[in-house]
Amino acid sequence: MCGICGVVYADPERPVHGKLIEMMSASLVHRGPDQGGQYIQENVGLGSRRLSIIDLDGGQQPIHNEDQTIWVVFNGELYNYRELTRSLTRRGHKFYTETDTEVLVHAYEEFGGEFLEYLNGMFAFALWDSRHQRLILGRDRMGIKPLYYTLHDNALIFGSELKTLLTYPQLPRNIDLTALNEYLSFEYIPTPRTILQNVFKLPPGHGLRYQQGQLKTWQYWDINLARSENITPKPVQDYEQELIKVLTEAVQKEMVSDVPVGVLLSGGLDSSTIAAIMAKIAPNPVKSFSIRFDDPSFDESNYARQVADHLKTEHYELTLTPKLTLDLVPQLAKVLDEPLGDSSILPTFLLSQFTRHHVKVALGGDGGDELFGGYSTLQAHRLVEYYEGLLPSVVRHRMIPWIVDRLPVSFDDISFDFKLRRFIAGRGIPIIMRHHQWLGSYTVPQKRQLLQPWTQLQEKDTYQVAFEHQQSSQAQDALNQLLYCDLKLYLEGDILPKVDRASMANSLEVRVPFLNHTLVEYVAQMPHSLKLRGFTTKYILRRTMQDYLPTPILNRKKKGFNMPVAKWLTKELRPLVEEMLSPSRLQREGFFNADYVQQLLQEHMSGKADHRKLIWTLLVFELWYEYWG
Repeated sequence: MCGICGVVYADPERPVHGKLIEMMSASLVHRGPDQGGQYIQENVGLGSRRLSIIDLDGGQQPIHNEDQTIWVVFNGELYNYRELTRSLTRRGHKFYTETDTEVLVHAYEEFGGEFLEYLNGMFAFALWDSRHQRLILGRDRMGIKPLYYTLHDNALIFGSELKTLLTYPQLPRNIDLTALNEYLSFEYIPTPRTILQNVFKLPPGHGLRYQQGQLKTWQYWDINLARSENITPKPVQDYEQELIKVLTEAVQKEMVSDVPVGVLLSGGLDSSTIAAIMAKIAPNPVKSFSIRFDDPSFDESNYARQVADHLKTEHYELTLTPKLTLDLVPQLAKVLDEPLGDSSILPTFLLSQFTRHHVKVALGGDGGDELFGGYSTLQAHRLVEYYEGLLPSVVRHRMIPWIVDRLPVSFDDISFDFKLRRFIAGRGIPIIMRHHQWLGSYTVPQKRQLLQPWTQLQEKDTYQVAFEHQQSSQAQDALNQLLYCDLKLYLEGDILPKVDRASMANSLEVRVPFLNHTLVEYVAQMPHSLKLRGFTTKYILRRTMQDYLPTPILNRKKKGFNMPVAKWLTKELRPLVEEMLSPSRLQREGFFNADYVQQLLQEHMSGKADHRKLIWTLLVFELWYEYWG
């Protein structure tokens, strides 16, 4: 795992200065503390920081081809690099390292721009072809590794993190108002936009070519869930046998490493599945890592211990005290150079920090919910159909809302009143909007009260990106459309950046076997009835793992990696919240209606309402804006 950066000037006679690449690379030391390197030739500069995982001594970047006309910097891992190395060697290519990175320069020589289609891994890279004065950027199919870029100062500037681009002199830091609106609704900023105008994220499964001052992107891969809609299903047992085989192959590929590999174990079905397959493959006991909370409504460490005992892993557990976690909140902006309103970044960061003391690489269970239909919102969509179809209008529109408004407010983890209020708020709107409203933070009416008039956009502008993905899915079934949107939005915009930033801030590489594209493509063609059957989520995965995991784990309800934010906001975090969301600060910045924010704070602090999501989303933005704005 590494961090990469670089600059290519359109003018071939304009030199790139080494100090600039050094400064950009220095912003990425946490991603690659082991080694640093650069390639500078006239109008081109490439930089790399390396966390050495494969070919520890010989994989110094940048890497070049035989005649040093092609150079590459690479962030990630290629799981099929050994097969590609053998194939390319037979075709006459000569390798001077044993690292996976070198595959890129030879594959590009052999296959041209189509070489991206041959790669199996998680990656972001920049490849410079000096013969054609061409820069190629590429990002993995699922968007596991990040890549930012901008056109500025007659140059293409790129890096693994937004902060790297901000080291470029005089790069404008103007807020993109559409991105701000999206952030308030989704809690993240969907690709390709970023919080800053004219700075972009390269979408998953895409390549970018910059040549003679001209930029072009292209898509080399996409998931096709429509294949699951018009097939003759096989017996369930056949799918179980095939799935465990493909799962095992994916985990086996992603355990390839020259350093020890562990597993992040929450005790949920997804991470437990990965741990179980690792335990089956590994010759020695697997090291597993989990955390426990003091607050019982948030703690699930007993499930992690149960799995660890069952699989006989070498288990390590970190107890998260409020002080340990809260001390991290003011430092969030250093980790997140783009706002991310998911409070689980806190335990993810601390778990990564704890894990890094023992291993350099860990596997995680991210992606299972999006592939197999694991989110409770999918159950809620089905419940809405019964709710709207069976209950009389007067009950739906008057009686139930009246009852919900009078329920006592609880600050426990995803309490009954919290879920019921979110459910009622999602009635009567298109399913794609409803889905992201349930997952996200501010609704459209709430944003009308929050945002100053000059920052407000039309309602369609916020959710336009979700409707575009719905159309791009090629799927006719509503469940498939939702799963596609989860993969393209929530997974790529929230879950993966959260894990990437939290782990790489601690120089830990986290791999996600569920998102290995061979597994993704297999699951994509499964009948969607095997994913959500009635109200049972992840139906086929539960059946497949019944011989590998304890029954209580198989039957567990979905529980997110959440924090007691609602309670902290009224106590330990209250001074920070009142400082960052003070009327004077908000009025000076001009984005938000200070009176409305004070109303939210008063209602939450008094226990009249649970505004944890709304307040936390604002707090993270203000922390970010103070540090980077």
